[in-house]
Amino acid sequence: MAIYSAPLPKSVGRELPKADAASLEFEDIQHFLIHRSPALAARYEFLTFREPLAGRAWLRAMTEKVTTAAAVRSGQLNTRWVTVALNWNGIRALGLDDHSLASFPEEFRQGMATRAEVLGMTGANHPEHWKGGLASADLHAIVILFARDVPERERCRVEHEKFLSQCQGVEVLSSLDLEAIPPFDYAHEHFGYRDRLSQPVIEGTGEEPMSGSGPAIKAGEFFLGYPDEEGPSAEGPKPEILSRNGSYLAYLMMEEHVGAFRDFLRQHGETQDEQELVAAKLMGRWRSGAPLVLTPEKDDPKLAGDYQSTNDFDFGKMDPRGYACPLGAHIRRMNPRDTAANMNRRKMIRRGGTYGPPLPEGAPEDGRERGIAAFVGCASLVRQFEFAMNVWANDPNFHELGNERDPIFGTQDGTFDMTIPKRPIRKKIKGLPAFTTICGGAYFFLPGIKALRYLASLT
Repeated sequence: MAIYSAPLPKSVGRELPKADAASLEFEDIQHFLIHRSPALAARYEFLTFREPLAGRAWLRAMTEKVTTAAAVRSGQLNTRWVTVALNWNGIRALGLDDHSLASFPEEFRQGMATRAEVLGMTGANHPEHWKGGLASADLHAIVILFARDVPERERCRVEHEKFLSQCQGVEVLSSLDLEAIPPFDYAHEHFGYRDRLSQPVIEGTGEEPMSGSGPAIKAGEFFLGYPDEEGPSAEGPKPEILSRNGSYLAYLMMEEHVGAFRDFLRQHGETQDEQELVAAKLMGRWRSGAPLVLTPEKDDPKLAGDYQSTNDFDFGKMDPRGYACPLGAHIRRMNPRDTAANMNRRKMIRRGGTYGPPLPEGAPEDGRERGIAAFVGCASLVRQFEFAMNVWANDPNFHELGNERDPIFGTQDGTFDMTIPKRPIRKKIKGLPAFTTICGGAYFFLPGIKALRYLASLT
């Protein structure tokens, strides 16, 4: 989920393929889930509305700066991309009536912090340890800025700071600056794994799915008001303007313990090659991005860079027992492909980036914060995000493993294992340490442009 740090995709700077006009209303959809910005820097600001009138004034002005999917698809090159989202408390603070507030799904009304137990966020991951006021009832909104570079991010930060000084009653609770980490020729995170190798394609965008990624997914799995994989769109929030072209976002700030991760690799691998294999078994891909199913014995960086080939595999037929990619590896849990039912109803879109400085190779843990701050976009938090967290990431008996959680993303407390199948004797690593810690999270509603204007006009 690293901020984009590779050569610009072919779609940037040119008009994208024409889509069915009846499919997606691009002029009313925020760009965030449609388009991945070619950004090297970002800033998230978490806001509170002390006064409803000030909150509506802020939202009215910010709506005019929001980047639409239509603007991106026109081929216009930009230097910054703005997204605005609100949580349930924020929508209430703007003055939406009680009947409409009650029409939002229960999980969204409760918020991520309240549902932490359902999500497996216990121990060090519990909301009582979260930072930045993200578990507070004062959190109301987020403005997400993706910028071409750090100077542009800073220019926008100052511009927004000046605007906020004129909006007495709107305050920044906390903020987070993000930057891509070197090398900049491909997207990756602090552990060194290549990222952005598998994403669903939304039907109606005109994009073609990559080999092995499955068919394009109905727009209703990501945006309210459109048919989903089971038929007509589900009932959304009221009034109707709120249930068209909006999405739900699950935000997670996940600290990565790079020093502990490297220590673990050294503990379980005597040579560099053995350490790389252990890292690959945890993820299901080599750190280059090459999948173990296609190249189980040694890394193949050339395959990793071939986006038409690096996803062209399955688990059920090509590696049913997990001799190549362990059954409990991260990519096998979080995207089971042909080994799970109803997969088209579980797909999600990821956006986000890396924060904190990289830890130099060979350096001990320096105590500085670094990690991933990412969003998952979907039409149903329960069916998509919460299912993935509860079952795929944190169910110890996933794939009948018995006592395992996702080795990278799951909640680890030293009591869970990792099984690496191998003939004739499998290897079981006991007491897996925590390589990551959730230190913040929230549920947001990503409204369409018309819905933003409606909320800004409430009285």
